[in-house]
Amino acid sequence: MADGKVKVGIIGSQFQADIHAASIQIMPHEAEVVAIASPTPGNAAAFAKRFGIPRVFTDYREMLKERDIEMVTIAAPNSLHAQMTKDIAAAGKHIVCEKPLAMTIAEGEEMIAAAKQHGVLLMYGEELFFTPKYLKAKEMADAGAFGKIYLVKQSEKHFGPHSPWFWDINRSGGGALMDLGCHGIAFCYFFLGRSPIKSVYCQMGTYVHADKTKAEDDSLCILEFANGAVGLIENSWARRGGMDDRIEVFGSDGCTYANLHMGNALPTYSENGTATRWRKRPPQRAGPIQYSRSFGTMARRKSWRISRVAHAAKKLRKQQERTALS
Repeated sequence: MADGKVKVGIIGSQFQADIHAASIQIMPHEAEVVAIASPTPGNAAAFAKRFGIPRVFTDYREMLKERDIEMVTIAAPNSLHAQMTKDIAAAGKHIVCEKPLAMTIAEGEEMIAAAKQHGVLLMYGEELFFTPKYLKAKEMADAGAFGKIYLVKQSEKHFGPHSPWFWDINRSGGGALMDLGCHGIAFCYFFLGRSPIKSVYCQMGTYVHADKTKAEDDSLCILEFANGAVGLIENSWARRGGMDDRIEVFGSDGCTYANLHMGNALPTYSENGTATRWRKRPPQRAGPIQYSRSFGTMARRKSWRISRVAHAAKKLRKQQERTALS
């Protein structure tokens, strides 16, 4: 049926796969996970038992043969993203790929080309565009609350990645900037209306984890935009004391701050005021699983993102069915 749930397969069985599964459980009317693939012995079966997933595979290519699966999410090491995306596209299934999209620009372009060639959707794993608090800040900025924006800051810091393979630059492609900075760069570009980037400067170093990695564990990146604004992205795998994830926006007539781990507060000052109003979201749940505030926040952000792809997949399915009937 054109209005049925989108059937989803997940590649991976660790932290990000957990978040994907929890995200989809939050939106049961849009999509459902029907299969999981992981090459690590026992991982896929344990994951399937935890989330009630009916089909288990140790080779994702076998999972792609399942005709009813319409969308596949990739929660695998970065070095595998490109080939997996091309295989999924060739199987005629839509794709949600975790960030960073690829190891290189060339790989990313190949992935986009494969999706276009096979007529499927390819969604990059950037959830900051769907974060309500950040969207409220952009809504106020676009309404003129802060005047001319001259500086946007985005920061994400913690004491290191959640999976050991991140430390290996041959599998991850880089360190804190590659892992976390992709969020900040994309966010600043989005927040500033996709103004062209004129220059990029980055200061990186390995200050704490040199015994584990050749990658940078702390970075500062400065972007200069054609519209005169500056983006400052701060990232770290070396910050002790838990996770920090925030934005700061400064304009000629005001400023605002948003910390993702500090409730709903959005401290704001504006000379102009704004016509926008807060809209309280109903509480969100992820079924019977228990998770920390950090995990829950990421699950909700990713659920909004995956929901967009599922909705687009259903729309495309309807178009294809109408074409087949005509």
